[in-house]
Amino acid sequence: MKIHEYQAKELFRKYDIPVPKGAVAYTAEEARAAALSLGGFPVVVKAQIHAGGRGKGGGVKLANSADEVLEAAGGIIGMTLVTHQTGPEGRRVGKVLVEQGLDIARELYLSIITDRATAKIVIMASEAGGMDIEEVAEKTPEKIIKVYVDPLLGIQPHHCREAAFGLNLSPSAMKPFVRMLGALYRLFVDYDCSLVEINPLVITGDEQVVALDAKVNFDDNALFRHKDIQAFRDLDEEDPMEVEASKYNLNYIKLDGNVGNMVNGAGLAMATMDIIKLAGAEPANFLDVGGGASAEMVENGFRIILSDENVKGILINIFGGILRCDVLAEGVVQAARKADIQVPVVVRMEGTNVEEGRRILAESGLSLISAKDLKDAAQKVAEIVQT
Repeated sequence: MKIHEYQAKELFRKYDIPVPKGAVAYTAEEARAAALSLGGFPVVVKAQIHAGGRGKGGGVKLANSADEVLEAAGGIIGMTLVTHQTGPEGRRVGKVLVEQGLDIARELYLSIITDRATAKIVIMASEAGGMDIEEVAEKTPEKIIKVYVDPLLGIQPHHCREAAFGLNLSPSAMKPFVRMLGALYRLFVDYDCSLVEINPLVITGDEQVVALDAKVNFDDNALFRHKDIQAFRDLDEEDPMEVEASKYNLNYIKLDGNVGNMVNGAGLAMATMDIIKLAGAEPANFLDVGGGASAEMVENGFRIILSDENVKGILINIFGGILRCDVLAEGVVQAARKADIQVPVVVRMEGTNVEEGRRILAESGLSLISAKDLKDAAQKVAEIVQT
């Protein structure tokens, strides 16, 4: 789960990680009042959406007076902000963060992530702060420092010193940086984060270390342990179909293609999307109904796929194990009878009760296309959407 910058900074304050003074505003007038409460100018008005690159898209403005804040906030709130992370459709901005301006001497990059290859937690740092870290990694990878931490042992002083020395920090900035990095690591572990990122982390003119930006992502599977974080969820920032799917415990992610998928099992779903692309088509979604799905879950998954106007064909690929083929077939029939299906449906089933499942589909009176195997199914649905 993602949260907004202002919410991430609330967590930072809880761990005594220095951040600028600021307040969130939902209208231009609220932004003006927030700026005046900070006690001086300049201030920065920052769009709050779940995407990076806001500054390049016009979502971050510097203001030197109350009138400039009013103008900047009025232009940002309600705009559709397009960045390299939003896609061409962009995101509507509903609120801004108004923060005090700082005397910035240096901009650094700092993040903490997990590394599956080594089963460790990685501290990533770079002197190229304020830039797209992906571009830095591609063009000048030597500028990125990586410090690996064994999660069973936790962060140690030498890890912090290694990152600090790699950033060429002055002696006066090193101590607050080490203290801040230790706090950031504790936040990462305490809240089951998948990413904590500060870009830029700034060194001010008086050698203070301040998190000018804040990005925190959480492992969805651990959210049941963090009720306070669940309260941060902003449904307006999520795809409506993904929100709908989450109500029924369906693992759904909307994509840009036109072949709807319904699969049981994440690995099989990934393989299905790969073979659809190999057949020359593009998947419209990732949908894993899970091994223990009921007919009702299958019905809801089918309904959500059909609600995507880009879908020109549907591929159902089920390997019957815990989710029996007859249960899947019953769910498909229920959904088809309730929905006005206007797109062809290709079905490939194997496994437990497959013959019963095929009988249910055959006797349903529905116009379904059977496939003998996954390759055949992908080719048939690709031909359908390409005509």
